[in-house]
Amino acid sequence: MLKPNKLINKNFLSSLDMTYEEVNHILELAKNFKNKSLETDFKDKVLGLIFDKSSTRTRVSFQVAMSRLGGTTIDLNPNTSQIGRGEPIKDTARVLSRYCDVLAIRTFNQSEIEEYAKWSSKPVINALTDIEHPCQALADFMTIKEEFGDFEKVVLTFIGDGNNVANSLILCGALLGVEVRIACPRGYEPNPVVIDKANSVSKKNNFLRITNDPYSAVSGANVLYTDVWSSMGEENKMEDKDKDFKGFTIDSDLVEKANKDAIVLHCLPAYRSKEITDEVIDSKSSRIFDQAENRLHAQQALLFYLLS
Repeated sequence: MLKPNKLINKNFLSSLDMTYEEVNHILELAKNFKNKSLETDFKDKVLGLIFDKSSTRTRVSFQVAMSRLGGTTIDLNPNTSQIGRGEPIKDTARVLSRYCDVLAIRTFNQSEIEEYAKWSSKPVINALTDIEHPCQALADFMTIKEEFGDFEKVVLTFIGDGNNVANSLILCGALLGVEVRIACPRGYEPNPVVIDKANSVSKKNNFLRITNDPYSAVSGANVLYTDVWSSMGEENKMEDKDKDFKGFTIDSDLVEKANKDAIVLHCLPAYRSKEITDEVIDSKSSRIFDQAENRLHAQQALLFYLLS
């Protein structure tokens, strides 16, 4: 298997830290890991997890992925380490670089993870910030490729808040040549800086469409995707956002307006009956739990790529 050049920089802080070739290479690696056709032994490698935000899938999938590679994981909980007591990031990053071979960081501000990357001599992975969730996007496009074989004619419609997940879908979609549509209420559009970056790398004209009408957005779509309306840290906005997002629920009626072969994705956790109905989550169109499983395989591939 040919290996493309290493990441544009040694870190994975954004979907745009990879090239088209690298994304496809990692998706191929992930497929091989999922099929158990690739074996490794990273017994001396250590992954450090720094999670300022709660997590289920990201934490467990990273730990299991590193274990399957033969390595070990250290959970650097800010509540039980000096990280939570205000030690400067530049000091923490330089020390952890002497102990760990790679760091996965889940935090609020993108600037914090960039600061870790600035001072760390080892690769830093964005395990989620308020701006991006690039590891999630890898698993998402892996799931889409499993279903449709390639991305040539894929139309991906995201319905919900223009949040970190939407941002990473836009950026990774731009790299892969996927038509991306975002349907959200007025005032909840994706970050304009992200949109500009995506347009600068996309080889397709008008690859991105942003609308306030979910029904027009799903017409002709092969993939319907949603996320919670209120992200972590927005609990105080939940009541207002629930009102603003009325009519943006993925239900059976909306699914019927998409292509007959359309699949449904959700990065989880889901508020059933809010952004998506029980009926749709558990329907034959749902690939939500395949998508969740693919977090493991995509991250195993990413770790393998960074550490090889």
